[in-house]
Order: sequence, then structure tokens, then C-alpha cells
Amino acid sequence: MKFTINLKHILALSLTFITINFISAQEIIQEASVNDSIKAIDDIKTVQTATIDTTKTFVAKKVDGVAAVVGDYILLDSDVDKSYLQLQAQGVNTSDIPRCQLFGKLLEDKLYAHHAIQDSLPVSDTEIRQNIDYQIQQFLQSTNGSMDKLLEIYKKDDEKSLREEMFEINKSNELARKMQAKIVEDVEVTPEEVRDFFNKIPKEDRPTFGTELKVAQIVVEPKVAQEEKQRIIDQLKQFRADVLENGASFRSKVVLYGEDPGLKQSGYKYTLNRKKPRMVKEFRQAAFSLQEGEISEPFETEFGFHIVYCEKIRGQEYDVSHILLIPKVSTDAIKEAKERIDKIRKRIVDGDISFADAAKESSDEKETRNDGGQLINPETQDYNFELTRMDPELYAQIQNLKDGEVSLVQTEKDRTDKIKFKILTVTDRVDEHEADYARDYLKIKNQALNEKKLKAIETWQNEKIKDTYIKISGSNRDCDFASNWLKK
Repeated sequence: MKFTINLKHILALSLTFITINFISAQEIIQEASVNDSIKAIDDIKTVQTATIDTTKTFVAKKVDGVAAVVGDYILLDSDVDKSYLQLQAQGVNTSDIPRCQLFGKLLEDKLYAHHAIQDSLPVSDTEIRQNIDYQIQQFLQSTNGSMDKLLEIYKKDDEKSLREEMFEINKSNELARKMQAKIVEDVEVTPEEVRDFFNKIPKEDRPTFGTELKVAQIVVEPKVAQEEKQRIIDQLKQFRADVLENGASFRSKVVLYGEDPGLKQSGYKYTLNRKKPRMVKEFRQAAFSLQEGEISEPFETEFGFHIVYCEKIRGQEYDVSHILLIPKVSTDAIKEAKERIDKIRKRIVDGDISFADAAKESSDEKETRNDGGQLINPETQDYNFELTRMDPELYAQIQNLKDGEVSLVQTEKDRTDKIKFKILTVTDRVDEHEADYARDYLKIKNQALNEKKLKAIETWQNEKIKDTYIKISGSNRDCDFASNWLKK
């Protein structure tokens, strides 16, 4: 619908922060004042460089033009070009993105970053470097692991200069993201505002919501034998003693024995912050109880058994590494679990018990068990799943089910190859329909909230543009900006 499309378009430009300037030549003015720097930049059109040819003492060489200055940030003409290249590398069709629109997005990002620094918003250099490690690993996949090819693509002499430039770009992006979040962090909508928002939408422009389903599932996991758990615990205790008593390398044991697939990508350590929950509760509790150089006793999470080593503490931030060992499930345990879920399904199909009661009684999935197995949509935080936006794997499991029908037993493996069995059912179905205030209240509320956030951002931008030194250069001044960047 027209209303929905417009809203999404605005959100894509104003709220969503996409890292589109991965390799972007930008500098922060540190010594001269902004006005003096701009005057110098305006005066310099070419640079004179000496040559070996004695008949020509100087040769004119064109310098990358300054497209704009926003606060302490300089935006070069090449930044826009490189942003197009980065978008194309991500598979985005850039033919429909006007240069002025992309340039305006870059101006917004610099405005956010500049004021994030003014407001002293905290940014973790360690987390930024970890993100760079991950980015480089992803980019290397496109060059078959060749760093030389990667440096050639991004016109860098060595990996150090590549990482340094990536650090500045990522830090600027993170500052902008935090500034955006701060602007809208206190924005809320009341039920009355939601109703007013909905009533103001012309009937012909009201959004249409696609077919929605409510889905429930029962999960049965094979049980790990107590003997296997003890074997894992004893092995972790041996690792711990070898490091603490014999001086063995914890990192070596992580590399040789650890079974966390995400740890290598992060440089074999995680940075945890007390104020920002990351990792499961048991892991955080163990990590934050340690002093530098200490190793925890073995503990269990839903992923397996761990020991955690604290490498460094910087205020609220902890650099930690860990060894994860996943207990092996026996063939007999897998067979028993399969037989158990087969019996549960039969009882439901025979009408001996409802699906919801069977879930509460027998499901091993604690997140859904108390809700009768009802799945929560992670995007909307309600029970409804729009058919066209459903996770493909979930859709494949329920696409042929009639309402109330129970699926055949499904076998799944998680990222650690942990096996589980489940059955699913569709508990409710709502066909495609025009937005209804009562039925679709949560979706309408989200749209009303987004609109209010947009207005907050627009107000903030208008105020900060007036208060911030901004200079747009050359042909960029011909752009028809949505915001008053030219201060007319």
C-alpha cells in the first residue's frame, strides 16, 4: 500500500544505519580551526609536485575534491563513489539510487558522528577491532583467502593501512549509530496516539497485512548420560589445572579443543560489558566473577560445558576466552527421544491430550513450554507470523498443514550439531486483510512509534544543522536535499 511503502522508504533513509562506506577517505580536523581548514581547502585546487624531467620542473596533479565538511568531518568526492562500490559489493542495485540521495545519507552519518563525539558517547575500540577482524574474514572469502587481492581491490599497500582506515570508518559508523539510538531512546507512544495515528490514515491508504499464522511446537531432546557429562567436566578441570599449575597456554587449548564455532572469527576472545548483556546468563555470571588471569571452574549452559579465562578488565569491559566442550549423545539416547516424541504425537492425534497440554507436560523447550508450545515472532514479539515473511525453514515445516493438524516428526540440528526432534501445529490462521485497529494493534503501534521517531530525528537534524559548521562544495550544492544542508 502507498502508506506502507512511503514509511519503509523513509525509515530506510533515516533510521536504518547501513555501513556503506567501508573504505572511505575521511579525516578529522585536529589542529587548525574548521574555518581556517576550509579556507585552505578552497584555495588549493592542484598540488605542485617535482619531476625528474628537467624540462618540466612542476606538474599539476588533481586532488580528490572536498565534497563537504560537517563539524569535524571532511567528506570527499571519492567517498560517494566508494559508497556506490560498497553497495554494489553487497548486491544492491544502485541504478535507482541518485547520487544526491546517497550524498545526503553520508552527510547525515557525519552529523550523527560529530555530535556523538560532542556528547561523549562511549565507543569500545576493542569491539570495533573485533568487528574489523570479522569483516576482513568475510571479505577474504571473495578473494579465495588472498590478502594481496583484497589490498589491490581497496588500493592499500599493506594490511595495517587497511585496518587503520577500516577502524576510522567503523568508529565513525558506530558513533552515528549510538547518536541515532540516543535521539529516539525515550520516544514512546500512548494508546491514544496510536488510535489517532490509525484514524488519520485515509481508508484507501491503510496497509494490507498478509496471511498470518500462529504456530506451536513440541521439542524433545536426547538426554546426555551423566557419565558423559562427568567426562567432559573432568577434561575441563584437567585443562584448567594444566594452565594454572604447569603454565600451559590457554589459547592453545582453545584452538585445539574448543568447540565454539564463533570464537575464531572474534580473534579467540569476546569482550563483555556489564551494562550490555551478551552471552547467556550462566556465561556472564562466570566471566564477571573473575579477576585478570583467573580461570573459572567448569559450568554448564544450553550449549555445553565451559571454562572461562579472563584476559583483561577495563572498567566495565572484560576480555575473555573460553573452552566449550559439547557432550556426546549416545545412539540409545537418540532412539529413546525419537520414541518419546512419537508417543506424544500419537496421544495428540488420538485425542487423548491437546497439543498445548502435551507441550506443557512433555516439551524440552523451556522458552515455549509454558505457553503451550506457542512460538513468538522475534520481529513483532507477538504470536503472529506473516506467511510471506516467515523464516523459510519454519515455512517448509508447516506449509502443508491444515489448522489443528499435527506435523510429522521433524529432525533438526543446531550449529553445534546437537540433535533434537519436534512436532508442529498451526493454532490459528488469519487471511490477508486490511489493517484492523483491534486485531492489528501491535503492528499499528509500531508504525505509530516509527513515525514519532522519524519526527524526533527530523527535529534533531533541523536543530543541529543550524548549530553545526557545514559547508557543501561545488556541484553538490545543486542537490535538492530533503534537509536544509545549505542553510537557506
